[in-house]
Amino acid sequence: MSRVTADSLKLTAEERAHSERLVALIRDEIEREGGWISFARFMELALYEPGLGYYSAGARKLGSGGDFVTAPELSPLFSRCLGNQCAEVLSTLGGGNILEIGAGSGLMAADMLNELEALDRLPERYQILEVSADLRERQLATLTERAPRHVARVTWLDELPAATSGVIAANEVLDALPTDRFRIRSGRVDALGVSWKNDRLDWSEAPADPMLERRVREIESSTGSVFAEGYTSEVNLRLDPWLRTLAGALVSGVMLLIDYGLPRRQYYRPERHDGTLLCHFRQRFHSDPFIYVGFQDIGAWVDFTAVAETATDAGLTVAGFTTQAHFLMGLGIEQHLKTAGERELVERVSLARQAMLLTLPGGMGERFKVIALARGVTQPLKGFSIRDLAASL
Repeated sequence: MSRVTADSLKLTAEERAHSERLVALIRDEIEREGGWISFARFMELALYEPGLGYYSAGARKLGSGGDFVTAPELSPLFSRCLGNQCAEVLSTLGGGNILEIGAGSGLMAADMLNELEALDRLPERYQILEVSADLRERQLATLTERAPRHVARVTWLDELPAATSGVIAANEVLDALPTDRFRIRSGRVDALGVSWKNDRLDWSEAPADPMLERRVREIESSTGSVFAEGYTSEVNLRLDPWLRTLAGALVSGVMLLIDYGLPRRQYYRPERHDGTLLCHFRQRFHSDPFIYVGFQDIGAWVDFTAVAETATDAGLTVAGFTTQAHFLMGLGIEQHLKTAGERELVERVSLARQAMLLTLPGGMGERFKVIALARGVTQPLKGFSIRDLAASL
């Protein structure tokens, strides 16, 4: 994936008009709020505004023709391994459901259901919580094509169920939760938000509200270091209520959260002084959230220590934390490659390359982490059998 500048790729006239409508809506809100909104609010509008936001409108987002490629899009090996982990949990519970939060193109659901069928451990129901109407249509089409026997088992939800048992899975969801940003100025904490300047959206600082300031000071206390002048980063204030809601719905089972991120002490290291904000547009990445508004993904790395703290406080236990590479190895990705021995040479080589990309040190295999949060499941999970990094949280 390569870098992008404002001039390196162009929107079509139709796309530009769509983006301008969304920008105008954001500008109007800024004016109503007295000239400034938080970055979290901007991110919420840019990604989720009905009919206009990136995840709520019709742009193709995933896969080779989209803006980024997720692990399930890269290889079915990822979903087959994840299916193995789900099978272990469902077996321990004696049955249950799988609830996927934000199912993307539907490939992960389709490949997991096929793997679970092969393991004779299909869930009672496979539920998908999806906010995007066009992604729901794409998911149904993918499932109909790749897992037609299981379509009747799948249901789409508009809201989280009151109670569920089994597995809750979320791949690359946490990074898309709207996040606040901060900057240290003369020892104080400023909120880094958005204003309208010189006929465009731009960064603007304002004194942090008490909650943001408290969280930043808690991070300093937790890491044992004071942020330097100008230090800029993210604090996701929406993670806590989001995760508590999920925890409240999980009667028994395991929550598997997969995303790019770090434990807190690594996340807020002094050299990471510009934060972790990252935008994706047509297989390229950059750090300017104010271009291609409505047509680019915006995300930030996940503080997995915050995930663990909230989950524990909500009554869950941390059942494991590791890199994606070690997670897939623990679930037998190498064995899946061995069973491909009877396939055509080209397909075997392709699968080997996919496995390398999924587990590559310094790449996806290391940047992405997996955390398991459990209620009523005490059995060790295979995905964390190779290396469990929970102590680093």
